[in-house]
Amino acid sequence: MAAGENERVTTRSVAVLGSTGSIGTQALDVIARNPDRFTVAALAAGGNLDLLARQAVEFAVPLVAAASVPAEQVRTAIGSYAAAAGQAAYEPEIVAGEEAATRAAGCAADVVLNGITGSIGLRPTLAALAAGSTLALANKESLIVGGPLVKAAAAPGQIVPVDSEHSALAQCLRGGSAPEVRRLVLTASGGPFRGRSRESLREVTPREALAHPTWDMGKVVTTNSATLVNKGLEVIEAHLLFDIPFEKIAVVVHPQSIVHSMVEFTDGSTLAQVSPPSMLIPIALGMAWPDRVPNAAPACDWSQASTWEFFPLDDAAFPAVRLARQVGMAGGTFPAVYNAANEVCVDAFHDGLIGFLDIVDTVARVVDVHSGGDAGTVDGVLAADGWARHTAREMLGL
Repeated sequence: MAAGENERVTTRSVAVLGSTGSIGTQALDVIARNPDRFTVAALAAGGNLDLLARQAVEFAVPLVAAASVPAEQVRTAIGSYAAAAGQAAYEPEIVAGEEAATRAAGCAADVVLNGITGSIGLRPTLAALAAGSTLALANKESLIVGGPLVKAAAAPGQIVPVDSEHSALAQCLRGGSAPEVRRLVLTASGGPFRGRSRESLREVTPREALAHPTWDMGKVVTTNSATLVNKGLEVIEAHLLFDIPFEKIAVVVHPQSIVHSMVEFTDGSTLAQVSPPSMLIPIALGMAWPDRVPNAAPACDWSQASTWEFFPLDDAAFPAVRLARQVGMAGGTFPAVYNAANEVCVDAFHDGLIGFLDIVDTVARVVDVHSGGDAGTVDGVLAADGWARHTAREMLGL
């Protein structure tokens, strides 16, 4: 039973990985509005030193991790903000370098929110699980690329999804037992190019790809939403999180992004999770699971007339989901290769080196020549990741 507003709430310590990004800043907003529920045990970020230092001082964080900034620069920046805030005595532990986020993830916080983008989130994900923390997972790539490793490391219920679609599915699955589930239905907004033919996408620009109609996200995730690679990754994620066969995971286009996903049961009933397009609800729920955080975000206004639309996915114009099903069913290191090749292609697209259609076309070519690898070790998974990046660059002449 979820905790009511008048019940005693246990305060949870949270390590926020990717604290200066979209997920991280929203998580800290939830934490700031709910000091009785959450404290911040650690922050980890890349290179946005100014924001990281301000966050550290605001939340008096014991451990601060920076991947791309030397420790002394972090210390100096935090010292300046602390002095200005009248907190000159504040001196957190600071770690820097490639393993900084992994150190933060392993700090034994009650909850580790992994909001890092990309496969670099794999080691922090494994560190959080090894430390016994609940993993609030927004970094879907770490589960996808390290599927067997991550699943073997996780205790039952230790991973709580933060992606809006998978948070929706987790909520809907409370409404029935596993044998009663007929299929999962992931909703997709369709991105900025919904309804466009494949040929009409040939000349679209990076700026157009980043003009998402309903969500405000980072460059990689927004581009992946435009290509529907993100939905392909989410199909694989749903399979791994909920142990549902790929043939029982459907995708439907829902432009309004109000229905975040649905579960269809064997008796013909369907449960849907509905809320305005905001990540605040899945982030708050991920940190508080299985309890809800009151007033995490505004609800739908049911007094206003509205229309919800649903359309079939156009596999011809957007083949990324079909390709993701293929690599997901192949298993092993194929999902890691799909993800890594895509990350290279997204960067190349935004650098003006390739066209929009070249992203998924190149990913398909890289997957096609992959012969498999060792998915049972971190080194094996990362070797496949590195091979895919090298092969993608080679195919693109980069």
